[in-house]
Amino acid sequence: MDFELVILGSSSATPSANRHHTAQILTIGNQHHLIDCGEGTQMRLMHYKIKHQRICNIYISHLHGDHYFGLAGLLSTMHLQGRNTPLHLFAPPGLSDILSLQFKYSGTNLCFPLIFHELDTSAYKNVFEDKQITVHTIPMAHRVPCCGFLLREKPKLRPLIKEKLPDFLTPPQLLRLKRGEDIKDGQGNVVVRNADVTLPPKRSRSYAYCSDSRYKPDILPYLRGVDLLYHEATFLDEMRDRATYTFHSTALQAGELAAAAEVQHLILGHFSVRYKDLQPLLLEALRAFTKVDLAIEGSVFSIKE
Repeated sequence: MDFELVILGSSSATPSANRHHTAQILTIGNQHHLIDCGEGTQMRLMHYKIKHQRICNIYISHLHGDHYFGLAGLLSTMHLQGRNTPLHLFAPPGLSDILSLQFKYSGTNLCFPLIFHELDTSAYKNVFEDKQITVHTIPMAHRVPCCGFLLREKPKLRPLIKEKLPDFLTPPQLLRLKRGEDIKDGQGNVVVRNADVTLPPKRSRSYAYCSDSRYKPDILPYLRGVDLLYHEATFLDEMRDRATYTFHSTALQAGELAAAAEVQHLILGHFSVRYKDLQPLLLEALRAFTKVDLAIEGSVFSIKE
């Protein structure tokens, strides 16, 4: 099953000629999860041939325009192209009012259910769950209510070794084996040992998205050991005072957080428009952590099972 991140935009407050506002697509299985939706997101989706009708959930980290100004246009296009499946929208308080006002004065009545989930950005909370994944908010420290998101696969079932399965097993018993249980008789004696007829499950993968925030080491427990961490790196560390004042982070701080959390892979993003060359940001993060990449638009990061 796919677990793949595509970078659609990586600029901070203002876009540049070759960097658009923040947006990402995380594909898990056959579903797209859109994380933030800066101006021009629907154009980037078309550019990278990503079908917006496959988007099941949209997560908005906070209500600064560079993270959600593309949303009304994207929703309108979905409407005009006849979407009829529900869409879940997760965002801080206020976004529902903003969209309602925009659609009111444009005379837009969406032809699909838009299910709004208002987030408490101050806490680590489970906000979504289905058969495959869980999604938690990660509290960030920004000038307005802001949160990151942790998307994690649930523990997977153990594959059965068909040639080793006794013929008398029922479907419920087979499911119990896949869940890692032994099969016992009425007296509690083990009849079929799970370890004898199953293989280890494929590993569960995880992605943490840490949006606009001051350096916040208290979120380390939520990030511990994740496969892929995106962390904002608006400034070089020589501008640490400026970063703190504007509630942002430096590339070095992102690297330090990744190292402390023992993540597998760090992606830097949300770059200030002042940086035409992003290599210094990459090199700075590499001083603290060994596996770092830049969130260059069009970059694809796949995590294997």
